[in-house]
Amino acid sequence: MSNNKSSFLENFKNDGPAGLVVYLVALPLCLGVALASTGRPDLLFSGIIAGFIGGIVVGLFSGSPLGVSGPAAGLVVIVLTALKTLGSFEALLLAIVLAGALQLLAGFLKAGVIGYYFPSSVIKGMLAAIGITLILKEIPHAVGYDKDFMGDEGLIQPDGHNTFTEIYYALKYNSVGAIIICAISIGLLLLFDMPFMKKVKLFKFLPGALFVVLSGILINYLFMQFAPHLVLSGEHVVQLPVANSAEEFISFFKFPDFSALSNPQVYVVAITIAIVASLETLLCVEATDKLDPYKRTTPTNTELKAQGIGNMVSGFIGGLPITQVIVRSSANIGAGGKTKLATITHGAILLLSALLIPRFLNLIPLASLAAILLMVGYKLSKVSLYKSMFKLGYEQFLPFIITIIAILASDLLKGIGVGMVFAIYFILRKNYKNSYHIKKTNTGEEETVTITLSEEMTFLNKASIQETLNHLPYNCKVIIDGAKSTNIDYDVLEIIQDFKLYNSKLKNITVETINIPEVTLSGGH
Repeated sequence: MSNNKSSFLENFKNDGPAGLVVYLVALPLCLGVALASTGRPDLLFSGIIAGFIGGIVVGLFSGSPLGVSGPAAGLVVIVLTALKTLGSFEALLLAIVLAGALQLLAGFLKAGVIGYYFPSSVIKGMLAAIGITLILKEIPHAVGYDKDFMGDEGLIQPDGHNTFTEIYYALKYNSVGAIIICAISIGLLLLFDMPFMKKVKLFKFLPGALFVVLSGILINYLFMQFAPHLVLSGEHVVQLPVANSAEEFISFFKFPDFSALSNPQVYVVAITIAIVASLETLLCVEATDKLDPYKRTTPTNTELKAQGIGNMVSGFIGGLPITQVIVRSSANIGAGGKTKLATITHGAILLLSALLIPRFLNLIPLASLAAILLMVGYKLSKVSLYKSMFKLGYEQFLPFIITIIAILASDLLKGIGVGMVFAIYFILRKNYKNSYHIKKTNTGEEETVTITLSEEMTFLNKASIQETLNHLPYNCKVIIDGAKSTNIDYDVLEIIQDFKLYNSKLKNITVETINIPEVTLSGGH
């Protein structure tokens, strides 16, 4: 018991402050995603519900030590469209519950194995792209132009602008007060990253992000007293719903409309949410594991089950759909989180603060929070990452760069899809080259070509084998050796058999096969 207690206290030294940093990052993102997803200020609390469920419930069931879950920008368009299609928020909640059940089922069916098939170059490209996106998207909030929601990831924004035009308008219609607060906030964060600051015991437990938020509130208060024209209010500060009584707070929670089970569209929305949320989660799991300084591996099937339970609970009490989110997860890692106690802590703080101090939270300038997210973005897209990928060669570097460009030009899932296509092209190209070994010998009388097949010969090797056989010289002897192969697909066997029986005779080639099973050819041969 005492060992468990000491272990908990030891972990909390790191995970408590990390949970606080993740909370400060998650708070505006939960509200921003909720407003963008529903278009209704009265449903802002749905983002908070998804946030604390993602922290507490998913955190408890997850096998990910550092992953943090919550409402995600990648589902905004799906949720907004579903709301219009289904006609009510309560029907959407039912779809979220069903989506969670599908994810839970997928976990039991071991569908999480999909997560192991994302190439490293694409995952690293995703991390870098999210870092750049964060920087570009937070510049407007940093200078006080808060027209777009916090947490948006897509190039095209709901207001018709795109990432780059938003920066243009931000620089044109900036707020001096926001620029001052953001500049001081970035200065504080850089100061707290200095080695000498980390030696001070107080600052080991109280993270720089907390001082950034407190200083932002203080500076804005000083503006009120001495420079009213610089004051940030309204859309420039956090806008959390405030309940004046326990009954009003309870009213923020909504419940699914089970009568909508008869609506076929509910099932279409549920399947869509389940697929997209699961893909985003598996991508994030892979990326978070790569960032983990201890290089631990998250069990993907367990993660799908945890996400499923989280979405079922979120949908039951009025929350948005949940996925694991790389921005929060990387903030957790950057803040020194070591175990899943950090994500649970962030969820608990999110719930308690929304319940107990909503008015105080509404004093926080978005410019302060933008500074924290700018630093998260910088850490995700450091120059050293590009240098290390370049050193690995073009087969790794090109899919990496293409993934970055594709994500910046569209959104996360589309960009990953484009990156995957290029990564798979290079994998197939490599497979094409390394599927067999050729050795040529000449005895004087005839040339002998020995083709030694590799251990795995799949349909992917069809083209290279066919091309090699087509280019064999006239009047030679060819030995096709399958002794080292544990598996030779029918597609490859068919090509070899066809060549042996028919095509070789056209060029007077003698064919000898070793450990190559004979097959029945299709097409009447």
